[in-house]
Amino acid sequence: MAFSFLLLLVAQFLLLVACTSIVNAQSSNATVFYESFDKSWKGRWFVSHKDEFTGKWKYDKSLGHGDYGLLVSEKAKKHGIAVTLAETTILDPSYGAIVLQYNLRLQKGLECGGAYLKYLQPQKAGWTLSDFDNGSPYSIMFGPDKCGLTNKVHFIFCHKNPKSMEYSEHHLKAPPVPKIDKFTHVYSAIITLNNTLRILIDGKEVKTANLLSSKDFDPPVMPQPTLPDPDDKKPSDWDDRAKIPDPEASKPDDWDDDAPREIIDAGAVKPVGWLDDEPEEIDDPESIKSEDWNDEEDGQWTPAKIDNPKCEDAPGCGEWKPPTKQNPQYKGKWKAPFVENPAYNGIWKPRQIPNPDYFTVEKLHLEPISAIGIEIWTMQDGILFDDILVTHDEADAQKYRDKTWKPKFDAEKQREAMEDKENDIMNVNRPPRNMKEWIFETMFKIADIKFLAPHKLSIIQSVKKLEDNAAVTLTVLGAIPLLLTSFLYSLALGRKQKVKLPLTYALGLNVNLISNKSSEIASY
Repeated sequence: MAFSFLLLLVAQFLLLVACTSIVNAQSSNATVFYESFDKSWKGRWFVSHKDEFTGKWKYDKSLGHGDYGLLVSEKAKKHGIAVTLAETTILDPSYGAIVLQYNLRLQKGLECGGAYLKYLQPQKAGWTLSDFDNGSPYSIMFGPDKCGLTNKVHFIFCHKNPKSMEYSEHHLKAPPVPKIDKFTHVYSAIITLNNTLRILIDGKEVKTANLLSSKDFDPPVMPQPTLPDPDDKKPSDWDDRAKIPDPEASKPDDWDDDAPREIIDAGAVKPVGWLDDEPEEIDDPESIKSEDWNDEEDGQWTPAKIDNPKCEDAPGCGEWKPPTKQNPQYKGKWKAPFVENPAYNGIWKPRQIPNPDYFTVEKLHLEPISAIGIEIWTMQDGILFDDILVTHDEADAQKYRDKTWKPKFDAEKQREAMEDKENDIMNVNRPPRNMKEWIFETMFKIADIKFLAPHKLSIIQSVKKLEDNAAVTLTVLGAIPLLLTSFLYSLALGRKQKVKLPLTYALGLNVNLISNKSSEIASY
């Protein structure tokens, strides 16, 4: 008895040591996969040989950097490529966090297309990376997608129903919006214990969700415990009308259903000078039948019509008819008013029965991954993937962000600032491109005249408002110098009070009025 108890203690100790060794091995090898593209991807990544994937991949530098990445080189095509992991990886947060992370640069922006990764399940026997396509089963899909109304960072995971043994896709609700500028950004999806998902963009948390929550994923992993009985039918005497026409109401005696909406205005009088015998249109005297016109083939020729010039100065031509007016007796078709239905039974719903497919889980089971694939269609080229990482250590992922993403992003921002400064200098030194631009430059310079200092802010704001208004035409702008001249002349003579139109008004405090009444303004 004592010997058996001793053996049991030894066995428990050995089991504890083994488990500890497994955890330590896992934590000491946190990085499952990392692709830096420091050398060409060929030989590691394999392009799909499926017919629909005609887009070419390139090994190319990120614009402005010496750093290489995997580049989508053709637009308006499908691209497919995949790489295998060293070994199948179980996505179990019990070993530590699961971090899926990669750098992405949209060097030409993104108007319509995907830029996400698929983390592939182990495939069927005989499958190769060149067989990768949209039908290859995946465990998680993560990354940006934009086209039309779609503009989000996908997070989709596939889950096997333990009862039906069928897979279903579960989509993150209210996903974050991706960065669509032309800088390098880093996307991170972190799964931890308690089924928690966190999405980071550039190291900043932009979304937190529970993988098992119906509030966060559609459809939810766990089905509803009950469902409507398909055999339950609404009773024939069920009344679901909340209100009904009042059965006691009757149409008033003076209600005329047939009264027209409009009637002829009996008080109307034909205008003086109306030309009853003149048609509104006459034959164009300059319209001549062409020599090649064939009445048999082309039909009988008739001259073109023009407006009758005799009608231009007359109130009207042709047969005069009195106009119509609203009929004061019109009420439309009579309908009984609605009242509460005393027999109302409410909205009918079938009874609920237990859901035979219902199950509960406390810990989400994610499918293992054995490869990573990029399977996208895009209208833009220039999409660059880099620094793809799968790790069990959040600190590890942070180090990669600091080392591989941050320096590139900072350099790109600094380069943009320098280019903006250079463009500003060029814009200052270059001559105006057109008359409109010259007029606005002149108006801004006028604001710098010393004796206009009290009015400078008002002038600048008004000119800016005019400049931003697309409806302002050269006709309107042509009137502005005249107004400015008049205003300056009045100031110089100390007779500002005699200017008919205030400067701030003329310069755009009512831009719509100026653009719509340019002739009126010019008259000042």
